[in-house]
Amino acid sequence: MNINELKTIFENRTPDILGGENFAKFSLLLPLVQKDEGLHVLFEVRSLNMRRQPGEICFPGGKIDPEDKGPDHAAVRETHEELGIAEEDIRVLFPLDYMLSPFGTIIYSYAGLIDLKEIKLNKDEVHEIFTVPLDYLLNTEPALHYIQLRPEPEEDFPFHLIARGKDYSWQTKSMEEYFYFYEDRIIWGLTARILKHFLDIVRSIRADSV
Repeated sequence: MNINELKTIFENRTPDILGGENFAKFSLLLPLVQKDEGLHVLFEVRSLNMRRQPGEICFPGGKIDPEDKGPDHAAVRETHEELGIAEEDIRVLFPLDYMLSPFGTIIYSYAGLIDLKEIKLNKDEVHEIFTVPLDYLLNTEPALHYIQLRPEPEEDFPFHLIARGKDYSWQTKSMEEYFYFYEDRIIWGLTARILKHFLDIVRSIRADSV
């Protein structure tokens, strides 16, 4: 092989996330609701019968299906399925940054405007919903705590094949966890991380426009 052959192989290739084909892909919507007093952010409380994370606060969303036209369509579909809102009453406003989780998932998120004139919760997935004024969230700093992520090699890991063997200095990582408090609600985890990202964007654009 020569350099020209190599260039031909790579010239029409679009870079992607290394190993991305093995990641589970999810999409969610950060739903905004227009009320008389201003915009609110809507949250779901997961059904108490859910196998994973019952009773926790989240945004509507789920796994991207092969039939979905894209991550934005998946976010609308999941919102429709969970809240019973007609798809035409769900309007995607803009995408937020996508996130790679340390647990092998890619999460796409969107801010959207929804109309609550007709709503029928899917009780298999959603216990209840509530809203929080956007202005309250913009003026609230979340509590910040950390989780330490440390690698744990399996029992038969070949330490003899790497420099320093069992004394190898593995990298550790601190993962930020945010907590928002509203009345008797606690918003944390992935939901709080995406919420903070959205609020930071709004604050930044507001500051630049002043």
